[in-house]
Order: sequence, then C-alpha cells, then structure tokens
Amino acid sequence: MDEATPRSPVAARPTWSPATAPVWLVGVLATLAGAVAAEAFTLAARGFGVPMEAAGVWEEQAQAIPVGAIARSVVLWSIGGIVLAVVVARRARRPVRAFVTGTVAFTVLSLAAPAFARDTAVSTQLVLAGTHVIAGAVIISILAARLAASTPRR
Repeated sequence: MDEATPRSPVAARPTWSPATAPVWLVGVLATLAGAVAAEAFTLAARGFGVPMEAAGVWEEQAQAIPVGAIARSVVLWSIGGIVLAVVVARRARRPVRAFVTGTVAFTVLSLAAPAFARDTAVSTQLVLAGTHVIAGAVIISILAARLAASTPRR
C-alpha cells in the first residue's frame, strides 16, 4: 500500500483483547458469565422439580427463591472478587497465585451457607452449593487468565 492510498478506519482501530482489557472490565464480564451460568443451572434444577425454597441465615422457615435471585447474588458477591483482582494485579508479586488462593478459599467457605440452611431440602442445598462452584469456576478462571496475561514471564 503506498502513501497516497487512504487507510480504512476499520484497519486503524486497535483490536480489543481480554488479555489487554482492564482487569475490572474483564471482572465485570466474567461476573455476568458466572451469573448467567449459575442462574441457568438453577433454572434447570427447577425444571427437574427441585424445590427452590431456602431459609436464610436468620430465618426459621424456607422462603421461595425467585428467578433471578441467584444471578443477582453472584453479581453482588463478585464485587469483592473484582476488587481483589484489581488490587493483586497492581500490588502482588504473584497476582494469579494470590487471587486464586483467596477466591477459592472464599468459595469453599461460601459452601457453608447452603450446607447449614435450615428448613431447606437437601436437593436445594446441593443445587445452591452447585451454583457457588459454577459461578466460582467461571469467574475465577476468567480473571486468573487475565491476570496471567499481564504477569511478566520469568
């Protein structure tokens, strides 16, 4: 191409890549993917007849879990994970290790909530625990890959 030929505006645009996108943006997108996956799992469980009713920490009787509540919960709890990813990306010597260790530990601890839910069917407890694992697997793996992409090789 000679200098007289005009460049296409499309060719001049940089390509977007998850490896170079801001960590917080990848975290938001990962959270949305995790929320959709967890809610889809819950909807499938509902379709198979799992009673989606659970008692909260301070509740004695099970309440119906509305459609969308799992996705909303994933989004709310993932904010802490996104903040952690941003902080370790800037400050940790080994950001992937720090992030994965912290978030996997938190995910394992979060399994106590469904396990100890009072007045909740075992099938519902298993589905709720499954949503924790699914959301964690999706979100943690995507953010860990992003952190690894920006970590210098030694």
